[in-house]
Amino acid sequence: MRKKIIYIILFIIIQPSIFAQAKYSTAWFGPNANPVPEFTDARIPTKTTISLMGDYYFGFGDQTKNGYFKIEIPLLSERVSLKIWTSLFETYKVSEQVSLQRDMANGNTSGKAAGDFYIQTRISILKEKIFAPAVILNSTLKTASALNNYDRRYFDTPGYYFDLEVGKSIFTKSRFISEIRGVANVGFMCWETTNSTQDDAPMYGAKIILGNTNWKLENTLSGYSGWIYTHNGLSPLHDYGDTPLVYAAKFSIMKGYMDYFAQYQYGIKDFPYHQIRVGISFPIEKLTPKYP
Repeated sequence: MRKKIIYIILFIIIQPSIFAQAKYSTAWFGPNANPVPEFTDARIPTKTTISLMGDYYFGFGDQTKNGYFKIEIPLLSERVSLKIWTSLFETYKVSEQVSLQRDMANGNTSGKAAGDFYIQTRISILKEKIFAPAVILNSTLKTASALNNYDRRYFDTPGYYFDLEVGKSIFTKSRFISEIRGVANVGFMCWETTNSTQDDAPMYGAKIILGNTNWKLENTLSGYSGWIYTHNGLSPLHDYGDTPLVYAAKFSIMKGYMDYFAQYQYGIKDFPYHQIRVGISFPIEKLTPKYP
């Protein structure tokens, strides 16, 4: 009887420390573990579009390089699409301090990893008109297929989110800036953490796009706010790190059917990385579904 009581007491004491070992948030994992979700210009393409990117994350004791693949297939042109993306061929190097803080396996400071897959359905709720904005509903599932959770690169748990994109353009007579487009994003995000606990977070974001048929410049501010941040004192304020806020500037040049782009992203809060991304985007007619 005494042994059972001792085991119960030990379990109660140890359980909170186990819960605290892995903080399932962007502040304590690699940059691709649970980033602030990207959102578009609130438009669904007419053709299947593929994007290939290379990312470099640096600063704050973590250097990460990875490829990135994204494909969007319009199931109904400009109405419904299926979107899939993942990070590829990640290599990383962290400082000994970061390795210790994250409790990486065997004190590792470098290695390789493969990312999760994201599967998203996009549905046009309202088509843009003269006095009405475009409204698109996104439903997204994150798999738990990534490798190297022990080095705190990716979560070993699934997640999902729902969000609305609302966009409206103003067209000018200027050749230099012929279109000014504003986009707002709101939604709800959820992911599993430890001990069957899940973190829930409202999502938010806004962007403004300036440009013409040859180029465009996007400025985006976005983030989400998880609840464990203030959970009954289990973690010190700001310690859990699940309220990331990021700013991104993206410049694109359109030549023919190819889009070339470069992006810089800065983690304002709970996302300890600078990001530089370069990539290309192009449509593929043969992969676009045909309808009678």
